Amino acid sequence: MRKALYLFLLLLVAGCGQPRARHQAPYREANYAHGGPRFKILLLFDDSAEPAHVQFAHQAIGFFNKLTVGEGFVVDSTQTLDGYTLEQLQEYTALIALNAAPSRAARPLFEEYMESGGGWIGFHAAGYNDKGTGWPWFNQFLGAGFFKANNWPPQPALLELDRTDHPVTRNLPASFVSPASEFYQWQKEPRENPDVEVLLTLSARNYPIGLKDIIYGGDFPVVWTNRNYRMLYINMGHGDEQFEDATEKLLFVNALRWIVSCDPAGNPFDR
Repeated sequence: MRKALYLFLLLLVAGCGQPRARHQAPYREANYAHGGPRFKILLLFDDSAEPAHVQFAHQAIGFFNKLTVGEGFVVDSTQTLDGYTLEQLQEYTALIALNAAPSRAARPLFEEYMESGGGWIGFHAAGYNDKGTGWPWFNQFLGAGFFKANNWPPQPALLELDRTDHPVTRNLPASFVSPASEFYQWQKEPRENPDVEVLLTLSARNYPIGLKDIIYGGDFPVVWTNRNYRMLYINMGHGDEQFEDATEKLLFVNALRWIVSCDPAGNPFDR
């Protein structure tokens, strides 16, 4: 009886205690190795925006916070850059604009942050601008003209890779269907800008796209970067379906990793 009890306790320790320690240790050891979280990002959103854009922003906040499991990095969020100093903003290796651009008062700060090597990922509405926006620098930064048209209502669309060797797209399929979204088309297409590198395009096989507001043709980039800045624009970001698709979520993770890895201060993933 005593021998059986001893074997039971030995199996209990071997089967429960030790495996738990092995699963937990990598998180702690990794953080001790590089002195805590590797980097910080700041999420910018606007709760007063169009409801579908607010839906996306709140889901995106949850998505990016979930990626911090194990304390790999820090996520902060704000509804305004007003009141920030350049030094405070530079604590963040990237600003992720979920559904909003900086206010007029914060535009000079944002310009200085980006011109000094800051990182930016902008989703959908964060890139919207028209003639009434009155911010020529932003057009230069985005590498595109003003808003031209959009499909409506939101619908899935076939997307095709322009680059299969870029860190943002190299592990994505050559084409895939993006969840239902509203897509913006631009009066001066990004591809016309020699400083812009287009990574993903809405396939011409979608045309005509839309039921109320219909787009019948034309070049339609949906993910690109302006080589003059550490930035990436992602046209998707409308409604509550953007995080239902594994391919699109992989695109978002790739985007974050690439922007962060290009930090002029050094790649924090190497630390």
